[in-house]
Amino acid sequence: MNFFKKILGNIVPSMKEENSSDKNESKYLPEPEIPVDELFTFNFKNNGGKFIYCENELELQEYFISILQENDWFEKEAITFEKKLHPFLIENRIIFHNVVDPVFFLCSCESLIADDGSILFSSHQLLHHKSNELPKDIIVIAKTSQITRSKSDGLRGIKYRYSSNIPSNITTLQNFKEVINDNFLQYGIAPKNLYLLLLEDL
Repeated sequence: MNFFKKILGNIVPSMKEENSSDKNESKYLPEPEIPVDELFTFNFKNNGGKFIYCENELELQEYFISILQENDWFEKEAITFEKKLHPFLIENRIIFHNVVDPVFFLCSCESLIADDGSILFSSHQLLHHKSNELPKDIIVIAKTSQITRSKSDGLRGIKYRYSSNIPSNITTLQNFKEVINDNFLQYGIAPKNLYLLLLEDL
């Protein structure tokens, strides 16, 4: 999984070139399947997401602080619904109790979907809130082991993890940039400015 370090600057720019470079291969052979980690990273960045790979917990904390510095979010208000993420906010003097005007939303996720570069959430991260009820700016903390190839794989993972207590409000986000052309499929969908801090755990 350490391939992330090599591709951050020019993420899979030549996938098509690599697939078509060997002209001697039979056209009837199936195309080689792109690894899920490469596919997710390519599609996520293509959707407009901001991707930061972290080799360890120390890097995770450092990059989180860098995001706060970049956006001048120190001593501002934020929201999170996950107790395990409170230390990130407490250590950086971010107010998250009795919040009136949060500037960003901090959360984890259920899985990262490679096929379309989306992120799968449930009520464990969002409670009952819809995406348009959340701040425009979002920081997601996830692990490399959470990458799955398809939404079906992600849903199976939820069923496996929670067994008979399946969470509600299962949804995905994948719109992380402004739509330039008129696309009726995007009407009513407000894009999010989303940072993904991806921690290596494999």
